Amino acid sequence: MKIGILGGTFDPIHFGHIRPAQEIKQQLNLDEVWLMPNHIPPHKQGTHVSSQARLAMAELIANEHCGFKVCDIEAKRDTPSYSAMTLTQLTKIYPQHEFYFIMGMDSFLSFTRWHEWQQLFDLCHLVVCKRPGWQLDDKDPMQNILTPRLHDVTTPLSAKSGKIFMVDITQQDISSTEVRQQLMLGIMPTAALPASIQEYIQHNRLYRGDSSTKTD
Repeated sequence: MKIGILGGTFDPIHFGHIRPAQEIKQQLNLDEVWLMPNHIPPHKQGTHVSSQARLAMAELIANEHCGFKVCDIEAKRDTPSYSAMTLTQLTKIYPQHEFYFIMGMDSFLSFTRWHEWQQLFDLCHLVVCKRPGWQLDDKDPMQNILTPRLHDVTTPLSAKSGKIFMVDITQQDISSTEVRQQLMLGIMPTAALPASIQEYIQHNRLYRGDSSTKTD
């Protein structure tokens, strides 16, 4: 099976996560997309609600979309969520699967600063969501990584890992920080959040702007 992996804090999960995952699933003809909430993200200070709440919200989305599942391997880990460590575990547990690790352009441009980043090419393919009008400068050092590994979506693939797919996705102006800020002000950002997530946040009184919600 071809499995897309979309990791993140999902704090909270919103259409800026969901819609690109749907488009990538379709473009690359993936069998499933696994939503993978982080427990301790290595590049952030922490999260605003508990891992349990973020897992529960991801589960709500997985239940609503065919082919979406939740992977809790990082949420249950007590150490920082390094992608190389996670993909090593996943390929051992599911040796029959072919993994496609989904990231944004900003993450790709800082990819060589990731923990053991080279190892990822032995474990999965990378799927990079392009920005509008994006073009990598010929002198950019990332060009040396991208050029030999770049693979067109329409071309048959023989390798189980090591390729990079650049995909166009519908652009959305949704920021997790802005979503949280609105929630803390008592404003429900209905255009950014699915109804099930709105209801979960309201029912559990999350993102109220007080320290009691910051449990991670």
